[in-house]
Amino acid sequence: MEEFHINSSVLLMSVRPLNYTVREKTIYEQCRHMPTVLIWYLTLQFINMFLGIPANLMVLWLIHKNRSDSSTSDIYILQLAVLDVFFCLIPPLELTNIVFLTTSSTWYVLRFFYGIKDTSPLILSCICLDRYIAVLHPITFTRLKDRQHRAVLVIVVWLIILAYAAAKCVGNIPNFEKVFTWMILATFAFMLFCNIAILWALRQSGPGRDEMHPMKKKAFKFVLIILAIIVFNYFPPVALFPFQDYFSPEVFRCYIHYVAFGLMDFSSTIQPVLYLSKEKIPQNLHCCQP
Repeated sequence: MEEFHINSSVLLMSVRPLNYTVREKTIYEQCRHMPTVLIWYLTLQFINMFLGIPANLMVLWLIHKNRSDSSTSDIYILQLAVLDVFFCLIPPLELTNIVFLTTSSTWYVLRFFYGIKDTSPLILSCICLDRYIAVLHPITFTRLKDRQHRAVLVIVVWLIILAYAAAKCVGNIPNFEKVFTWMILATFAFMLFCNIAILWALRQSGPGRDEMHPMKKKAFKFVLIILAIIVFNYFPPVALFPFQDYFSPEVFRCYIHYVAFGLMDFSSTIQPVLYLSKEKIPQNLHCCQP
């Protein structure tokens, strides 16, 4: 199958190839016979920009405002919001490259941002791990609560994110797409395990949520958010791409991967909206007051 540069995260080797060569036709022209999903994908990306950026900025503001009464997972949520703000900046450049340009130079910038988004499940995994320890190993969680291991873990994760994005930006590493394939499958399985274990433990804590320990109630809210993100945003690409051979190359590259990755990239809006839905937002936002 000929090389074809697509516009979202890679799961299998035919998705978003690393090398984009100059072509006489734009990507939109090559998919002109089935443009519906491509238009839908670009629409989601612009929703990410217009809704995701303010939503993520609101998350950052709330975390800053409530830092004296913050959750242990807020440090990870903050990193995820920062990551999503950066990713939500790319739709104008992405639209230009897909619809109008046939040059390869601007794809270096997009590949870097795609690499940033590819690795966002690592931060979600940190949130899942934090909630897992809080619920299933509360004694260990209490001992570690005031230590700096979370800050160290954040630094390690960002080093991985930037290294991955830089390598993806270069675009000439053989079989590099397999790194994301194994990473997304591993993190997806890890997040499912943590959340199922948390739900099981919470279910055993009493017949109703009102009888749960306050820490477990908070963990229950977190697990619902993470499960919603996993199922809606990350399950479609994991479920669709193993069946790549059942689709024609044209249908797969112009239709299937845009459906899957459109939903995956839309997590940049879903994540902050779900977080805000469980937070008490002040009616009067005195953003400029100390």
